[in-house]
Amino acid sequence: MKRYLIINADDCGLCDSANEAVFDLFRSGCLKSSTIMMPCPKAEEAVKFSVENPQYAMGVHLTMTNEWQERWPWGPLTDGKTLKNESGRMWPENEDFEAHCTYAETEKEIYAQIEMAEKLGMKPVQLDNHMGSLYGMNGKYLMLPKVFKICKKKKYPFRMCTTPKDEFCPDEVSLWLYKLFCHISKFLSKIYRVPTPDYLILTDQVEALKHKETYEEFRDAFLEFHGKIPEGITETFIHPALDTDEMKNITGSWERRYWEYLLMKDEKTHEFFKNNDIELISYRELLEMKGKK
Repeated sequence: MKRYLIINADDCGLCDSANEAVFDLFRSGCLKSSTIMMPCPKAEEAVKFSVENPQYAMGVHLTMTNEWQERWPWGPLTDGKTLKNESGRMWPENEDFEAHCTYAETEKEIYAQIEMAEKLGMKPVQLDNHMGSLYGMNGKYLMLPKVFKICKKKKYPFRMCTTPKDEFCPDEVSLWLYKLFCHISKFLSKIYRVPTPDYLILTDQVEALKHKETYEEFRDAFLEFHGKIPEGITETFIHPALDTDEMKNITGSWERRYWEYLLMKDEKTHEFFKNNDIELISYRELLEMKGKK
């Protein structure tokens, strides 16, 4: 089997800087996949772009956390009291979310985010999850099966790791737990008939990509790491954004996000994958290869 890579642009809809970067990457033919944060301030603008450009593969980035709070706040689309703090914002971290949320209110919010996109005329290609808050790694162990069940009902594929590969294990997760998680995910994918990638790289956790001083160092490390992906379908994700004052006010990681935008605009990136026989695809191709279950 060939080597296929989905590079998904997460966090579309977050702000103007993220939207403009994603729109430009699509229009210039440098990007094949992106997902939208529906509770965020610029989500409707992102959905409008998707509706007007159905040729681009865009999905919903299910969002249950708001890591920036004061800098860039948002709350849930529903009235779920367990999904927000006293300020009306979504919880800042996964641990906070899982400690407070109920399954019922979370399911209601998931449906609301998907159906808001649909009601605005969008036809999402896939679903994935902001910060991994729906993986159930902090006590809500039934969360992931419920998400797969929703994906089955709505007939969308889902981002998940279903085949373990040691070097893709996140830094702060033990290898045995990572492998168990992959096997559970593969089982859920099979019984609910929800298509997923074979492998998932949590890009923010890759040590080789951290602490780079220049864009060129980051690009070369990114390409070297992803040039070693196995046969099958691997997904990795980026958070492209322009280097604006808006982005700098939102997060201290603005430079990494700008580098990820430059990465996808860089001819060397696309030449590298072509020369290494790695085909960049979206979930549309994944569905064709794995069957519309």
